[in-house]
Amino acid sequence: MNKIIFFGNGPLADAAKNVLEKHCEIIFHARSKEDLGTVKEIKAKNPEARGVLASFGIMIKPDVLDIFEPEGILNIHPSLLPKYRGASPIESAILNGDNEFSVSIMKLVKAMDAGPVYYQTTLNDLPLSKAAIYEALAAAGANWLIENMDNLPEPTAQNEKEATFCGKFDRSMGELTPESDTAEKTFRKIIAYQDFPKPKYIFYGIKCIIKKAHLAAADEQPTISITCADGGKIAIDELQPEGRKAMDAKSFLNGYKK
Repeated sequence: MNKIIFFGNGPLADAAKNVLEKHCEIIFHARSKEDLGTVKEIKAKNPEARGVLASFGIMIKPDVLDIFEPEGILNIHPSLLPKYRGASPIESAILNGDNEFSVSIMKLVKAMDAGPVYYQTTLNDLPLSKAAIYEALAAAGANWLIENMDNLPEPTAQNEKEATFCGKFDRSMGELTPESDTAEKTFRKIIAYQDFPKPKYIFYGIKCIIKKAHLAAADEQPTISITCADGGKIAIDELQPEGRKAMDAKSFLNGYKK
């Protein structure tokens, strides 16, 4: 059974770790910059341990990268590299209208997401749900590692000319602008902004976080909806007034409509 030093935070990391630990021994889970010193100590005592990373969010310096050579730390990155390098690949793909989602296994290097690639695959027909996309891509990457970690192929260098980048989200991005966006774009923002920065809109004078929504059918009469620039509507299924608990649309309407 392979020993693994795992680096990661968030839903991609959680989903990947859940798969890996069924077949590998995770001897340490690094979650912070402070954990990197412990990583060096554990690796020195367990030289055979592999390094696997999924959505760590912290730049790893050469002194840690070097101790995992020549194989390197294996990074499960949820995009078809060199596309969507950076902190928000799944969210950026959703916002850009993508209907296919990919995962790459690459060797971590000092430059962000620029290392050579061991493996890539693209998944079709995934539901437009961040949770489902994270889980599916993490499982695809982790399962490939389980099957191939002991016989890795020669990695292929990325084409730098084709690289695209995506940054971190900030709180200001959560405010929806349906008056200038189509229904499709507004809906994708609601999906992409779940968890953070959280999609927000004002209903009956109350600023709310939209927890669940769907594109309304042409003949649908939603309890609460948002009308967008193209005339399409977003039906609101669940929302959370700021400082309050989440509730369904009917409960909100009963309590807040004046």
